[in-house]
Amino acid sequence: MTQEKSFNLLSFGGKMKILHFSWIAFFITFFVWFNHAPLLGMIAESLGLTKSEIKTLLILNVALTIPARIIIGMLTDKYGPRITYAALLFLASIPCFAFALSTNFAEAAISRFFLGFIGAGFVVGIRMVSEWFPANELGTAEGVYGGWGNFGSAAAAMSLPTLALIFGGDDGWRYAVGLSGLFSLIFSFIWYKNVTDTPKGSTYFKPKRIGGLEVTSKADFVFLLIMKIPLYAALSLLTWKLSPAGVSILSDTAALSIYVILAAIFIYDCYSAYDVNKEIFHTPVPEVQRYAFKQVAVLNVLYFATFGSELAVVSMLPLFFSDVFELDMVYAGLLASAYAFMNLMSRPGGGWISDRFGRKKTLLILTAGLAGGYAVMSTIDSSWPLALAVIAAMACSFFVQAGEGAVFAVVPLIKRRLTGQIAGMTGAYGNVGAVFYLTVLSMVDYSTFFSVIAATAVLGFVTLLFLKEPKGHMAEVNEDGSVALIQVN
Repeated sequence: MTQEKSFNLLSFGGKMKILHFSWIAFFITFFVWFNHAPLLGMIAESLGLTKSEIKTLLILNVALTIPARIIIGMLTDKYGPRITYAALLFLASIPCFAFALSTNFAEAAISRFFLGFIGAGFVVGIRMVSEWFPANELGTAEGVYGGWGNFGSAAAAMSLPTLALIFGGDDGWRYAVGLSGLFSLIFSFIWYKNVTDTPKGSTYFKPKRIGGLEVTSKADFVFLLIMKIPLYAALSLLTWKLSPAGVSILSDTAALSIYVILAAIFIYDCYSAYDVNKEIFHTPVPEVQRYAFKQVAVLNVLYFATFGSELAVVSMLPLFFSDVFELDMVYAGLLASAYAFMNLMSRPGGGWISDRFGRKKTLLILTAGLAGGYAVMSTIDSSWPLALAVIAAMACSFFVQAGEGAVFAVVPLIKRRLTGQIAGMTGAYGNVGAVFYLTVLSMVDYSTFFSVIAATAVLGFVTLLFLKEPKGHMAEVNEDGSVALIQVN
């Protein structure tokens, strides 16, 4: 596939150069996406926010990422990772600067909502890495990409409070947030100048049509429509939270209007999916070109529990440590960063284990571990030694993040030309999980919150029984009509 044959993280040539540029791009997106979490105390004091408004910001931060990951997945498959990632990094800096300049809750909420679009960057790199690495290294490569990139949230937690204090004054947090936006803006140009979509001579397989995920049977088409429902349900849940029934940011009329708009978009989305897939209703797809959509559905559920819980916990853990152990927010933020810190090794570890010992077996073990980990975290209270609580959070995060790595060790092995869209849908389910969990958090205590996550992890374990281990080859059709077989194990 490339001239560089060995997997050497100290190398910066060939496929390894692409891997390093990819995880750095992802790192910056997460650094920007979660630049508010460790600064919530300063932001709340500066803007005069209530606890309810703070929790609303947490939900808004992950809301737009749901449709954004679907959209970015389509754009990536159609136009390639190089252009798509560059554009995303460039455009996302705008709401980042707007958040840094906000003077009240409404301005902060709007800019935070649009900033959620940067969370879709993850999808782009999944397709990029899958183009450059063979199947026997793909889990490890995607794990390094996801894990090292995901560390951006921990880096934000560790560095931004210090930067805010260095800048000093009531506006210290603004300079810290604005600086993260500047990083995103600058790297958009660096990325565009230094990467290519595929190795020289390789074909970049594109979907036949853009506008919806292709499936290969009538039953899978119905299954696809069913799996779209939670995406819209999460956005409806967010609307409800912002309505008079929740924090009263939206009026009843505005909320009702949003419900109607979401219903209309859902109907159009279903029609668009039919328009893309209408040929399967009269012309069966050749067996060699088929894939099982249930594989995608299972991965969606697993990512709901893994990445969904990570997003939620990364957002709330500083407040959790601060409230339970009565800590200063800066110190609590540093301790909470330990949860995300594990990404450096655990997510690559999950991918590596999948490469060596099988995708399904690895996912079963890790999903069971994360269910147990969150069950333990549900018992943490002020009677616990602080050090033990931090260790419990780090142990839990290992299973969560290794599980994420194992999920995306499977995603690129389903259908190459649809990798961006499959990654987009799976990634969107992670954000559906985050919206669900953060909404639960706004209504219950911390112990119940962690218990709910543990229960959904058990559900994920059950769905895994329907996952089929990727074997043999997946087929793609070249522009000349010939069939290319891509090894998946």
